[in-house]
Amino acid sequence: MAKYYMISNRALQDGDLANIRGPLSFRLNDAETLQDLASWRTVSADDFTAAILTAANAFPALPPDQSQAQKHVTLFIHGFNNTWQDAIARYQSIVTNLFSGDAGLGLCICFSWPSDGAYLGYYPDRETARDTAPDLSHVLNAFYDWLMLKQKAAMKNPADACNAKTSIIAHSMGNYVLQKAMQLTWTRQNQPLLVSLVNQLLMVAADVDNDLFTNGGDDQSDGIAIANLTYRVTALYTGRDDTLGLSAGLKHFGKRRLGRSGLDRSDKIPEDNVWDVDCSTLIPDGASNIHSSYFEPTSPKTLELMRQLLRGVDRKVLVQQGIVPA
Repeated sequence: MAKYYMISNRALQDGDLANIRGPLSFRLNDAETLQDLASWRTVSADDFTAAILTAANAFPALPPDQSQAQKHVTLFIHGFNNTWQDAIARYQSIVTNLFSGDAGLGLCICFSWPSDGAYLGYYPDRETARDTAPDLSHVLNAFYDWLMLKQKAAMKNPADACNAKTSIIAHSMGNYVLQKAMQLTWTRQNQPLLVSLVNQLLMVAADVDNDLFTNGGDDQSDGIAIANLTYRVTALYTGRDDTLGLSAGLKHFGKRRLGRSGLDRSDKIPEDNVWDVDCSTLIPDGASNIHSSYFEPTSPKTLELMRQLLRGVDRKVLVQQGIVPA
């Protein structure tokens, strides 16, 4: 059984993954040298799916009163200005901190898109992010089709129910990739209202407009798609994020970033499953890179927050337990 999983739409050039778009590829890895592409074995989409299903079917089947302990199949989408080695290093730390050991949440898959990887590469990365959306949507559609098959099978025989939740962690501009991909999937699936594709979505330091979930926002339809395809959406933000301060200055009309300012509540769309958490007091003083520090072992409070969010712990309980600031 593989420990690491990667889907990428980066082109293969000279034996390495480039910063330009190519066809979707699927790779598995059992080693710990993830930044060496030679350590990954390339497989077909069917074999990749089979590997995930084998792992998911091995998860314990739990009764409804133990749903928070149910294991996850989680997709991680990295942010902008990342080479594939940067992205895979972040992914490996997430697996180590959240998906390993007896308390591990299940399995995690890295979706690596061709971020420019250049300093101040905001504009080219944003264009590439938009171009990547159909490729990520293809992956989400496959998740959705699999989920529907499992639900139909469970109706005939409860023993065939899925043993895993599906969840997504998106970081920085990876949220913009996801935003556009979710809209495509929402449209392709005929705007379903009775099935949640994603159980928990964590929008970490999201480099998207903070009026995404607001009536009259430029991307309101995208926000509606995300909210309707997800059981619960949580945006993790902090005003200490200078990277997103730069992003807001480059963005058209200077609209605030969700990952720096939190939700725009001026005229929120009627979705009660979208909320935000100000992580300013959860990230230690002196953190070297606030934009990515949510994932660092030096920020144990944000890692614990992400763990409990993925488990599905209720919002009020998280506040009562002091995991979320009041």
